Amino acid sequence: MNHEHQTRVEHFATLKSKYKATDYEDSSPASLLYLILRKADLGIQIIEVEVIWLIDHQLLQTLKVVREQYRQREKELKQLENEFEQLTYKYTTTTFHGYWKSTPLYFILRRLDSGNKLTGSEIKWLQYCGYTEIITIAKEIEHFAKLKAKYQATKDKDSSPDSRLYGILKRLDNKERLHDSDITWLNEQELFETLAIFQQQETANQAEFAQLKDKYKATKHSNSSLSSPLYLILKNLETDQPLSTSELDWLEANQLIETLDIVRELEQKRHFVELKAKYKASQYEDSSPSSHLYKVLKKIESEHPLGEPDINFLKKRKLTDTITIAQDKYAATLKSKIELGDKLEESEVNWLKENEQENIIAIAQAKHFATLKSKYDVSDYQDKSPSSPLYAILQKLKKAERLEPTDVAWLEENKIKRHQSNYGYYGGREEGYKLFSGKIWNTYHKIEAKFYEQEYQRTGNKWNLPNASSHWRKADQPKQALKLTENLNFDKIKENKLKSALLTTRGGAFRDIHELKKAEKCALKAIEYQPSSHHPYTLMGAICFERGQYSKGEDWFEKAIQRGASPRDQDAEMKRVVKNAKDENKRREVVEYLLKKDPQRYAWAKSYEKKSKKKGKGQGKR
Repeated sequence: MNHEHQTRVEHFATLKSKYKATDYEDSSPASLLYLILRKADLGIQIIEVEVIWLIDHQLLQTLKVVREQYRQREKELKQLENEFEQLTYKYTTTTFHGYWKSTPLYFILRRLDSGNKLTGSEIKWLQYCGYTEIITIAKEIEHFAKLKAKYQATKDKDSSPDSRLYGILKRLDNKERLHDSDITWLNEQELFETLAIFQQQETANQAEFAQLKDKYKATKHSNSSLSSPLYLILKNLETDQPLSTSELDWLEANQLIETLDIVRELEQKRHFVELKAKYKASQYEDSSPSSHLYKVLKKIESEHPLGEPDINFLKKRKLTDTITIAQDKYAATLKSKIELGDKLEESEVNWLKENEQENIIAIAQAKHFATLKSKYDVSDYQDKSPSSPLYAILQKLKKAERLEPTDVAWLEENKIKRHQSNYGYYGGREEGYKLFSGKIWNTYHKIEAKFYEQEYQRTGNKWNLPNASSHWRKADQPKQALKLTENLNFDKIKENKLKSALLTTRGGAFRDIHELKKAEKCALKAIEYQPSSHHPYTLMGAICFERGQYSKGEDWFEKAIQRGASPRDQDAEMKRVVKNAKDENKRREVVEYLLKKDPQRYAWAKSYEKKSKKKGKGQGKR
């Protein structure tokens, strides 16, 4: 019998003893019983034919032991699984199902739970698998163990970071004061060595508090308890930490004025250091808030330009980088202002010129020009260059400055190709009309009207009144013209020519607001005062045409021509009558009359005839 066979025989005998099958006579390793017992001993569940075989051979006691062992094994496996789940719940938020048998995680968590330090390879495995939270807890456990050793608290066996002791030791390590409840707890846990260290720390903190109070001029505050808010405030000051609003309020409430002065000085110093770093002036050694450099840097920070004295100050100290940054920053501020649509002040434009920032000036002017063109409704004017005469003209209008005759001539000569809405008779605009129309026209005449009003108030010369009135009418504000001439005492005016001029312009204003009776009264009175002037006759002709009295109107126009009026004056009034007609029927009637009388002279009226017909068709469809 060889050695291997002998070994199996002995193993079989051992298994029969273990599973209460010694009465079974066959001891051959070839026996079926040996197969069944080997499987059972390896934890492999026996199958039904094997159960029947044991029953047939009256090995009931053996079957009972096998089944009990299997139950115990299942129980142990379940217990291991439950322990694994508890550990994962404790150290991670990840859920594991049926995973515990083949993962190193079980072993790692068990090591952690027993307070042992993880190996480098274990940490690498956790990192590879993404278990960062477990690594974090492992570090906390390691930190906890170090603190326990440092503060002589190793007799406490709890290694969990959730332990109350961990929080106490961290406060101790940060030199924070323990709560009374913490001290009581340490006594209850008989951690007297830890308490002794705390007492030593308290004594040192008391001494530190006294020194800090003296250093930061807070000795008038009598409370020396380490629980006083002042202790934490002074510690923050000592470590150069900015104070919160509530801490500043506490100092003020407790009237620690000298401490507050120190705080403000420290804040200014800190701010000064930050500004020096930001604006490349750190080589300047003086960090006192009283330094002129601090004022200069604050000026740069607040986006203000540096004056010549400040620039010279920086040059003398060779802070050329600071000058460059300051100029670039202010230039960028002005550029941003332009991009937001804000107009630059004259001082800002001068700064740009002095610092050779022509590109930004060009942007500003182009932006401003575009804004002015939009304001005066001439955005379609093609020339966008700030060198355009229009830009200078619009700037004058914006400032309410009078235009030069050359400006007016330029506006008369240049046109804009876009249909514009009507701005009254004088300033109405159509496609191809001169720039001297619309809002530009109205603004110009408003400025002129105000100029002549001021001249009248300055000199008392009443000839300024008809001029002002005429401009108010052209600015499409006839009521302003009437207001200007309503309280005049004509008995005190000696010149009949002046009386006639005033009444003519007043009558024209009444005509503008369709009060034709009052307009006629003024015109006739003006003729009485100066029968040789053609202006009131022209006014009467226009009034008659607006009433539909065309023959009578023609007579008045003829009288005006006899007294020096130009046929163009009559044509201008005709255009105005057509344009200002109250309704389409009235306009059509005037147009038909004019075209019938002289189709060549009044050819311009055809456009109104076409418009009138279109509107008539549209009304018919409705």
